[in-house]
Amino acid sequence: MRHTLPGLLALTVACFMAVTTEMLPVGLLPAIGSTFGVGDSVTGLLVSVYAVMVAVLAVPLTLATRRAARKTLLLATVTCYALSNLLVTLAPGFALVVAGRALGGVTHALFFSVAIGYVSRLVDRAYVGRALALVTGGVSAGFVLGVPLATSLGTAVGWRVAFGALAAVTGAAAVVVAIVLPPVPNTVPAPAHGEAGRRRQLTAVVGANGLSFLGQYSLYTYITVLLLGSGAGKEAIGPILVLCGLAGLVGLWLAARRLDHNPRLVGVAVLAVALAGMAGVGLAYPSLALVIVAAMAWNGAFGAVPSVYQSAAIRTHAVAPEMAGAWVNATSNVGIAAGAAIGAALLAGPGLRPIVWTGCAILATALLLVVAARRAFPRKP
Repeated sequence: MRHTLPGLLALTVACFMAVTTEMLPVGLLPAIGSTFGVGDSVTGLLVSVYAVMVAVLAVPLTLATRRAARKTLLLATVTCYALSNLLVTLAPGFALVVAGRALGGVTHALFFSVAIGYVSRLVDRAYVGRALALVTGGVSAGFVLGVPLATSLGTAVGWRVAFGALAAVTGAAAVVVAIVLPPVPNTVPAPAHGEAGRRRQLTAVVGANGLSFLGQYSLYTYITVLLLGSGAGKEAIGPILVLCGLAGLVGLWLAARRLDHNPRLVGVAVLAVALAGMAGVGLAYPSLALVIVAAMAWNGAFGAVPSVYQSAAIRTHAVAPEMAGAWVNATSNVGIAAGAAIGAALLAGPGLRPIVWTGCAILATALLLVVAARRAFPRKP
């Protein structure tokens, strides 16, 4: 992969900016709401609108742009992230903030589909798993570094400064992408032999992906509540989440080393460790030290999950790489939105512990599907 490394790193930077843009409002919701006299529940729509728009628009937008030049399309999405942040920065009223976030949501619906497909066109088939792991490392880095740093900036000097700085840095990333990223062909592959079987394989991959994100985000959405209930102080939440994010980077690195050699083993191992870690959280609660250790194992393993499913979807050869990425992107966000809703319902009713065991049950179902789908998750790529 050495000759494609600059291009892959440019895609990694773009993923970093995408995730930071998506998640930045989480830490700044009260400040944004107070500026416009809007309650937290309404301001929270600035985050939820992203998941819904991605879930609904990822596949249609990818289909609509399937014949566009790949580099031009990717560059347009990164530029739109910068414009989204600029609109939020300059918004005189809350309606324009929502419009800026809506632009970001539409962009997000297309960006990851194009980026995932770009990787598969940039490197040889034998290195797709490793290359995707490198690029999606930008996602983990966005959670670990981008969001905390931008949130800290917004807390110190104002939320508009944070969004303005992110707009400027994202604009600079667009320039880097334009200069460094090589163009790739935009060929639409002919239907493969055994297309019906390949589509069943893709269905198994995206189904397991949706279940994995559903189980993950039914609990992870409320990890702050979990940590506070375990006795953590408010000032400790950030550092603990950083530890979980760093564990995710380690898990991604470990999985990437074997992902191109034995996709089945890596997929099963990653989900099994994530499931064990989540169950450990349930058993350890409310012992803070043990909860932190279990949460690091759980989120460390889950850090590799996106690469597992992205590479598996592409390797089915059921559809073009971008469409495979679109289905993974869409089902991930359906899982995120539905998982948050399930967790909210349980939190308002029986409480925190049932969320943990519900998440475990859903993750166990995803693991069983991966074990059963031998062709979708083969021993040899």
